[in-house]
Amino acid sequence: MAAVNVPEAPLEQADGALRPTGEGWYVLNAREAPWEDSGPMGVFTRLGEGQVRFPQLGINIGVLWPGQPGCMYHREPAAQEGFLVLSGECLLLVEGEQRTLRQWDYFHCPPDTAHVMVGAGDGPCAVLAVGARGFPGVVYPRSELALSYGASVEEETTSPDDEYAAFPEPQRTRYQEGWLPG
Repeated sequence: MAAVNVPEAPLEQADGALRPTGEGWYVLNAREAPWEDSGPMGVFTRLGEGQVRFPQLGINIGVLWPGQPGCMYHREPAAQEGFLVLSGECLLLVEGEQRTLRQWDYFHCPPDTAHVMVGAGDGPCAVLAVGARGFPGVVYPRSELALSYGASVEEETTSPDDEYAAFPEPQRTRYQEGWLPG
């Protein structure tokens, strides 16, 4: 069998962040990656996004402050996700239940599991999120528990446009010291 030589993807500086500009392998420090500020839903970086997008895997790091939901309560009927708390504390609202997650707690989220994370504790909470791509059909169910944190719709919908209409568009920003541990 012939050896395969996968090239290194070039990284280029743009808007104060490094981004891959071609196919191939690369090493990128999360602090140097592009970040976005989504206002009431914290800050995040989507690793594997940009000119070249990972086709099979979505991976990001979100940073939430106490009381901030990371997204709206939702379920993905055909895709699984995984969440690892890197630092801080958050509340996991899952299937109508509430659990406290702390550093190194991992949440496995099988397909069709309704969930959202909300920042808790006394400082930022950094969460690594990983999920499969290419599965349509996200559902945003109504949840009384999630509504109490401002993280649910009043009426079930499958439209993210309706779901997030009241929130500002995320704005590009630069990493700020203290968002990530260490």
